[in-house]
Amino acid sequence: MLGGYAMHGHAQEALGHFERMCKEGVMIDNVTFTSLLSGCSHAGLLDEGLQYFESMGFVYNKSPTVEHYACMVDLLGRAGFLNEAEGLITTMLCQPSVSVWKALLSACRVHGDVDMGERTARRVSGGGLCK
Repeated sequence: MLGGYAMHGHAQEALGHFERMCKEGVMIDNVTFTSLLSGCSHAGLLDEGLQYFESMGFVYNKSPTVEHYACMVDLLGRAGFLNEAEGLITTMLCQPSVSVWKALLSACRVHGDVDMGERTARRVSGGGLCK
């Protein structure tokens, strides 16, 4: 349900469903967080996305995966926080994937940051991707 809400632009419903899941003791897994963060990104819910990402480790004892980082780079990039998105990539606990780099490149295009876009493209072509 949460994934369906998030995928179809109903982020508030997704957040509400997540809160109900937590109250009812439903096991929260990495897929749940990917859906939740993706929904926040597409709805522009920056503060909520940052809060949920932060809570992954502290509250739910989940380590972020590359998919979670891609969602966060997308969330930050859509909101215009390109430097923060780039900084997050440099501190990732895993190797950045194509999805992570694409999210940053897309944000660079949308916000017209040619310098960061070129720098990111050089990183990608320099082998900064995982399989």
